[in-house]
Amino acid sequence: MATNSTIETLLNRRSIRKFKDEAIDADTVATLETVAQHAASSQFLNDWSAIRITDPAVKAKMAEFGHQAYIATAPLLYVFVIDEHRNARIAERKGIDPDSDAFHLKYSYRFTQAQNDAVLALHAMETAAYSLGLGCVILGSILNDIPGVIDTLKLPKYTYPVLGLAIGKPDQEPALKPRMPREMQFFENAYPADGADTDTLTALDDFDAEVHQYYDLRQADRPVDAFSDQIATVSGQDVSGKTLLDKAAAQGFELDK
Repeated sequence: MATNSTIETLLNRRSIRKFKDEAIDADTVATLETVAQHAASSQFLNDWSAIRITDPAVKAKMAEFGHQAYIATAPLLYVFVIDEHRNARIAERKGIDPDSDAFHLKYSYRFTQAQNDAVLALHAMETAAYSLGLGCVILGSILNDIPGVIDTLKLPKYTYPVLGLAIGKPDQEPALKPRMPREMQFFENAYPADGADTDTLTALDDFDAEVHQYYDLRQADRPVDAFSDQIATVSGQDVSGKTLLDKAAAQGFELDK
């Protein structure tokens, strides 16, 4: 493999869930936020925003929503959101009624674009943080209570939470989590047909064994389940109550269009 400092930073990425009780200085915060702004933005709509959470009470609420106490201890905590509210206000200045059918930024195509842009910005910030010697963990768990997040962060119409990001100086050194063989995840020209010669699961047994040898710091006394077992467990979990359409509709989005 070719390598440089950026590649090494990315290859050594790991989720950090325990941080030193040290504040992040203002220059570093400015750097991270500016890097996030330089991520790709579909059609230059700039249709995301991020809430920097400094109030301990609000951090505690995010930890409550995520069922993870360490969220409240993060020296730097962000929630990235889809933001068509700002664009709605801009469009309104140009004579377009955001509540009319003429305002198309509330429909599913733009919603997906904005979600992608928010994730790209978050990833840029995360990578920059790691390059500066900081540690991060991405927080999908806050979406356990989307209405709670919306209410706590006072998210207006045409906004929607995407992910959280906790950042701080690492106070732990977890092992690198195994990654599946490239041939299971990268294909050429087309998705391979299932069959003896091209089966994407050919290397699964070896990957299962490798994952089973990995120890997560959250359960350091036992190896993690094999990848196949994790997939089987998650595929059987009922998440039918974690719906998107109704909660997005409450924020003004029309995802059936």
